[in-house]
Amino acid sequence: MKKINDINPRVLANFRKGTVIPAQPLALNEKREFMPASQAALCRYYIDAGAGGIAVGVHSTQFEIRNPEIALFEPVLAQTSKFIDQWCKKAGRKILKVSGVCGKTEQAAYEANFAIKNGYDACLLSMSAYANDSVEAMLEHVRAIAKIMPLIGFYLQPGVGGRILPYEFWYEFARIENILGIKMAPFNRYQTFDVVRAVADAGKENDITLYTGNDDNILVDLISEYKIGEKSLRIKGGLLGHWCVWTKKAVELLNEIHILIASGQPVPNEILTRNIEITDSNAAFFDPSHSFAGCIPGIHEVLRRQGLLAGTWCLNPDEVLSPGQSEEITRVHEAYPHLNDDAFVKANLDKWLV
Repeated sequence: MKKINDINPRVLANFRKGTVIPAQPLALNEKREFMPASQAALCRYYIDAGAGGIAVGVHSTQFEIRNPEIALFEPVLAQTSKFIDQWCKKAGRKILKVSGVCGKTEQAAYEANFAIKNGYDACLLSMSAYANDSVEAMLEHVRAIAKIMPLIGFYLQPGVGGRILPYEFWYEFARIENILGIKMAPFNRYQTFDVVRAVADAGKENDITLYTGNDDNILVDLISEYKIGEKSLRIKGGLLGHWCVWTKKAVELLNEIHILIASGQPVPNEILTRNIEITDSNAAFFDPSHSFAGCIPGIHEVLRRQGLLAGTWCLNPDEVLSPGQSEEITRVHEAYPHLNDDAFVKANLDKWLV
């Protein structure tokens, strides 16, 4: 069993403070074959941008990597872990390595054990396989995986395979040992608050670090203070597919928010305006107007334009940019030049691609 205290102390402290954790895409060529060199370039980009962690084998990495006929889960996780270690050693730093873990308990346990063997620190646990099961069955699943490695809970919105989970679930979830954090991505204020309140009521506000996955409201999540009785809680960082693009600016943004909160100064109106700009950009990348059908090709397109990916190919050939999505990406790129990190990528691309 790997425990939270087994994580490198500096890496753990950085996670507790709140950091940027991109959900890494999968680099493919036009034949939909894995491209390790491009996967390595993405790792180098995120590390040099200042990310405090990278999540692999999650939605952005495409769940199809687990299909037997594709069989990319093991090679992608194993090689990406090595790429991260190699570049971190060169950069003189360490980051949190997060593995996505899916399926019913037998499959999830296999994935968690594989992640440990390949140097991952924690798992982001998808509970989509239990979408039609009881809350207690889901909690038993969580307990089983938490006995293997540190676990980050994942509240996924119903629109993309999740389900509504009541306050009672999150209260019991928070009381399970070896829970490192919770990524909240229900895209819903009521359900997000259920998680925050449950963690506070369970007395776990110092043990479980809250991360946003609410792509529609990233900045407001990060600047908000929650008052639960006498307790004060904050969402400290983000584990986001959105932050796998324009990552350098995301790191600068989170640092700015941490400094602002520490200063005790009022939140400037400009921050609220920027929240809207980020949400608008996310709409272009993640394609909510087509029920998120183009979300993975959307982030691929941003990285392709920067030269980090060769194309927008997905393992599912039907997963392509939605009509008008490319034009929307162009629109937000031109409307909000202060949000992109094109100059940073251009200055470093050659060394990342070597």
